[in-house]
Amino acid sequence: MQADEKHPQPPIPSVWTRPRRGKREQPALSREQIVSVALELLDTEGIDALSMRKLGTRLNAGATSLYTYVANKDELIELVVDEVYGEIEIPDPAAGTPWRAAAADCAHSFRAVILNHPWTASVLGELGVTQLGPNVMRLSESMLALFESAGLPAGEADFAVSAVASYVIGTAVTEAAWLTTLARLGRSEEEWLASLLPTAEEAARDHPQLREQYASLRDKNPRETREEKFDYGLQRVLDGLETRLGQQP
Repeated sequence: MQADEKHPQPPIPSVWTRPRRGKREQPALSREQIVSVALELLDTEGIDALSMRKLGTRLNAGATSLYTYVANKDELIELVVDEVYGEIEIPDPAAGTPWRAAAADCAHSFRAVILNHPWTASVLGELGVTQLGPNVMRLSESMLALFESAGLPAGEADFAVSAVASYVIGTAVTEAAWLTTLARLGRSEEEWLASLLPTAEEAARDHPQLREQYASLRDKNPRETREEKFDYGLQRVLDGLETRLGQQP
């Protein structure tokens, strides 16, 4: 069966691959308002609590009326994730910040945004055409320009952006998932660490390097430890890019 030539189906089901609908059944609502309330719901109750019915209740609207603005929950999540991406601080070319410091600042901001919205841990790796969202596009464009201005060819600049983004997402998503688990258990990182360390040290009694590592954690703030580990890995990624820049003619 062929698609209607006047109304072709989008090649990939995504909120970004179809035009907004012009007709509004409920003028009091807007896509922006729906996204704002959905983000609040996700931040307070988590991804499992999101439903069109619950969102409609918060908006004092029927769930069916929301489908005027988004086709389904997947599209809604795409919109909310792009809204979250809009919180990331992107490099400002006018600031004159060296490329490495600018990339590091953006990466740290990216991580902070993921940790501020830990529900993103369950969706960042499985969303549809997220790269087409306006905020993601602005972020990508800014980072491409940063690496190109540093001296990487256009093709390599794209790989560099992917390398940094993959490191940030991989690390921060793991952190966010862990913090979500702790919140569900009603425990702080300090409480969890204090209860686990004796068992961990006993398990590592035949592994001196691990035993020493666990012992060193007793006097450390777990949040600071996570931040140190993140920055260490990030700096090594940037070391590699800096080495590559030195190889450019």
